[in-house]
Amino acid sequence: MNQNIETVEDDEISLLDLLQVVVDNLRLLVLGPLVAGLLALGMTFTIAPTFTATTKFMPPQQQQSGAASLLAGLGALGGLAGAAGGIKNPADQYVAFLKSRSVQDALVVRFKLVDRYEVKLNEDARKALDANVVAASGKDGLITIDASDKDPVFAAQLANAHIEELGKLMNRLAITEAQQRRVFFEKQLNNAKDNLIKSEQALKASGVNSSALKASPAAAVEGLAKLKATITAQEIKLASMRGYLTESAPDFKQAQTELFAMRSQMDRAEKAEPSSTGSSDSDYIAKFRDFKYHETLFELFAKQYEMARVDESREGALIQVVDTALPPERKAKPKKALIAMMSTLATGFALLLFIFIRQALRGAAQTPESAEKIRRLRQAWSKALGRNSSLRS
Repeated sequence: MNQNIETVEDDEISLLDLLQVVVDNLRLLVLGPLVAGLLALGMTFTIAPTFTATTKFMPPQQQQSGAASLLAGLGALGGLAGAAGGIKNPADQYVAFLKSRSVQDALVVRFKLVDRYEVKLNEDARKALDANVVAASGKDGLITIDASDKDPVFAAQLANAHIEELGKLMNRLAITEAQQRRVFFEKQLNNAKDNLIKSEQALKASGVNSSALKASPAAAVEGLAKLKATITAQEIKLASMRGYLTESAPDFKQAQTELFAMRSQMDRAEKAEPSSTGSSDSDYIAKFRDFKYHETLFELFAKQYEMARVDESREGALIQVVDTALPPERKAKPKKALIAMMSTLATGFALLLFIFIRQALRGAAQTPESAEKIRRLRQAWSKALGRNSSLRS
């Protein structure tokens, strides 16, 4: 019982001692932080203000459902571009485009940022640009670009220029589903066109043979060639579907069944085809069939290419700017009040810690044992300083 009372009394005495230390150094604890806060506030007036301009835009919206419904009505090539879409979060992709080296290099050259940021290398200019520009996507689907600079007009120009350079980059890339389909079918159309020209020239070189036309009428040959082109288109469709569907998927099985049916029809047509009477007749029929095959492929790819172009035009403007960046009227940095307040609090905490440590050392020096330890510590410190001075000399 007596021990508990002595412990409570010791705690009360220690708290009273701490309070007494605070009271004794109250002037230092009040004037010190106040002076530090005023000095920090005065220093903020020497720092050049930084302005932040903000622009917001809406990235292009995908139209996969409309394109898919149009493709479904065109038969064999309907599933070729099915793997073109599938971007989970397009906004994050456009933020990555804004931070890409292509966009940053264009801005470095456009605004001569090497001279403006006073650096020697383009890489350093890109790092400075990345530190002064923040691009982020929000939950509302909009992308925000914050550009900071000492000149408010330049800050607004830099923010708006990001959207302009992004538009130039997107013109070189196939990003949306319709753009990807357009690029794909454009390549296929060019290849089909070259093959069609070659088959047409080969057919003209063989000459027109009347007996060949009697042996295999043009309508029969044309139908067989179209069937062969349709089979080729279906094979391309299956190859593309393997990239985004499993073989057990219903759509894949249906397309595979259609291919088997087309091949069976092709086998029956080839067996029913009349045999030619001579080598010249057979050569002409083969070249005519090859010509009709490439002609049918060209027509199919041309139809798909035009559809992709229509879809691409229906998407409208790729980038829709919601808020254009304007020169800001208020500075973003430095925040003078916040700096002064933080300096005042930090100085007050440091001074409070200092007077407590000083008081603890003074109390320890009053006991013989602590005084002896402090004396030995001072002697060791003096010897260490003496050795350092002798080594330097």
